[in-house]
Amino acid sequence: MKVLPAALGVTAVASATLALRRYLSVREDLAAVPAELRSPLLPVLARDTTTRSLKATRLASRLSMPPGHGVALAKRTVSGRLVLVLTPPNQGTGALLYIHGGGMVVGSPQAEVRGSAALARQLGVLVASPDYRLAPEHPFPAALDDCMSTLYWMRDNADELGIDPDRIAVTGSSAGGGLSAAVAQRAHDEGIRLVAQALAYPMIDDRTVLRGDHNGRGRFLWTPESNRFGWTAYLGRSPQGSQAPQYAAPARRDSLSGLAPAWIGVGDLDLFYDESVDYANRLRADGVPCELVTVPGMYHGADGLAAKVPAMQNFRSSLTDHLRRHL
Repeated sequence: MKVLPAALGVTAVASATLALRRYLSVREDLAAVPAELRSPLLPVLARDTTTRSLKATRLASRLSMPPGHGVALAKRTVSGRLVLVLTPPNQGTGALLYIHGGGMVVGSPQAEVRGSAALARQLGVLVASPDYRLAPEHPFPAALDDCMSTLYWMRDNADELGIDPDRIAVTGSSAGGGLSAAVAQRAHDEGIRLVAQALAYPMIDDRTVLRGDHNGRGRFLWTPESNRFGWTAYLGRSPQGSQAPQYAAPARRDSLSGLAPAWIGVGDLDLFYDESVDYANRLRADGVPCELVTVPGMYHGADGLAAKVPAMQNFRSSLTDHLRRHL
């Protein structure tokens, strides 16, 4: 009868020891994070994403949250995939394709429904958010195809949805930002005009995996090892310096001219800082209006983990303002 309490005690000690080790390993990195962004969860979230951690993370990401504040939530099926459709009481004729994040390997529209509903309410537009297929079970181009299917569905059913097919924007964070960039590129090439793209710390360049020095970036939430795992799963092979399939890594595209006006936001502690800044500069060089917002001391996903901090509220407001101007 005493075996179970003893086992629980050993487990508790082991968990506490692991948490302490994680804290000690990132203690110096925490010093670079502003006090208001130092969530107690940060040391825990410094761990890498691996095959072993996928199951638990995916289960957690399936938890549904109510949209709140009068936003109606409907579930539709598009090309065999679930699409959440959020409609605010003040719906106008613009529309937003919202793509969830998760490193191409985890995540769901349900997990981000509060964020997508907030944009629907703040912008007064219908929001469609696809439950795209995840790697490694479904490597590129599965996720992008699902996002494009949702875009075409929005356009083909514009009358039913009460939207203008020529007033659609795309947005997402992390992997969702990378897929949003890919959607903007592919839509352009397929003759679809998007009015805007808003990319929050987007995952757009597989070559970041090949860099040996990240200047201390990528210590929290999305690490270099997590990035290697995500890109390898998505591409179906390890990233290579020479090539990647078209649209898989948007930063590899040679010409960016003609793409939708962009907003790119990233923190200077984020692993995706360099690729985000470089992509913004290249968009501008090719004549695409692009607002770049960089935040000192911001790590990957800080706007979700510390959403009430003024700097993070300003970050999200800047993204929303960009979409509002074009929608």
